[in-house]
Amino acid sequence: MKIKPSRTRPDPLKLGQWLGLLALVASLVLLWSLRQSLMHLFAAVVLAMALCTLVGSIRARLGCSRPLALLLSLGTVLFVVAVTATVVIPPFIDQFSQLLGKLPAAAETLLELMRGGLSKISQMIYGNNDGSLSWLRNSLVGSSPGERPGLGPTLSSNLGSGALRLLGFAGGVGTGLLQFLFVIAVALMVAVQPTAYREVGVLLVPSFYRRRFRQVLVQCGDALSAWMVGVLISSLCVGTLAAIGLSLLGVKLVAANALLAGLLNIIPNIGPTLSTVFPMSVALLDAPWKAAAVLALYVAVQNLESYLITPSVMHHQLKLLPGLTLTAQLLFTVVFGPLGLLLALPLAVCLQVMVRELLIRDILDPWKRLRLAA
Repeated sequence: MKIKPSRTRPDPLKLGQWLGLLALVASLVLLWSLRQSLMHLFAAVVLAMALCTLVGSIRARLGCSRPLALLLSLGTVLFVVAVTATVVIPPFIDQFSQLLGKLPAAAETLLELMRGGLSKISQMIYGNNDGSLSWLRNSLVGSSPGERPGLGPTLSSNLGSGALRLLGFAGGVGTGLLQFLFVIAVALMVAVQPTAYREVGVLLVPSFYRRRFRQVLVQCGDALSAWMVGVLISSLCVGTLAAIGLSLLGVKLVAANALLAGLLNIIPNIGPTLSTVFPMSVALLDAPWKAAAVLALYVAVQNLESYLITPSVMHHQLKLLPGLTLTAQLLFTVVFGPLGLLLALPLAVCLQVMVRELLIRDILDPWKRLRLAA
């Protein structure tokens, strides 16, 4: 006669376990409230890794000590910033201001083209009468020739509202400047002693796992370095190809558009789309066919970058699937705001390394081997 094993109820949580659970929940709430500060800290770590990558490259080429390589790296960065501030930025600001000034006229031209297309479609369907498509045309260009759609009385006459906006803009600029200085200061401190700061992070995990966690942090740093070098080369190639193509098409403001194409290439999926708007707006003022040619040029450049340049310069770097990249951008933007969009790729690179090493290799793979052995 077999005796069925009795089902025992699990032991209730003890006081220490309840306190541990409450501490875990409080830690998660605290981290959520400090998520913006943590993103600034991560941005500082990314900049520090970029500086450390430059230091490592100088040490490998010159065979000098780390302090001397760090001084040479800071001098190189300051020289590049000074040259950019004196040579590149003034004409770029001038051309960019002209570019922004041309956007309203380009929008008006685009609306006129849409109005003409709607009129032709309406005449083809209803004959000489505009028919039911008139409401769509009027919503795009206004009911009268001098009227703009959806614009009521202008708010520029409201001085109180203008003053509040100006104060809000000044406060935002001041806050952004302080955050930028914080990121730069922390990045310099981390770059001076990267090993010491890495050990601080290692001490946050249990002692039996510190050696393994140190290896994972080193792999994250290597992945970030490879990603930054690849993105820099890719952005330079995209900016150069855009400048050559726009010059051949005869589009104005080549320097501003090429620099925007290179900078926005850092933000995948969204950045290349935004970089197409400005040159197409400028080309639309000259001729509609130029706008179509600019669109075809940027599509060709982005395909060349995606299928030839990036695989060539990032063959040692982690491969991120486009769907996962877009999902990471959406999630990090919702959680962390605009800064999350800018840091979506380095965050995804680090998370991919941690998921692969910590979750898959250290937890799931041993569990699978235990199940097979049983």
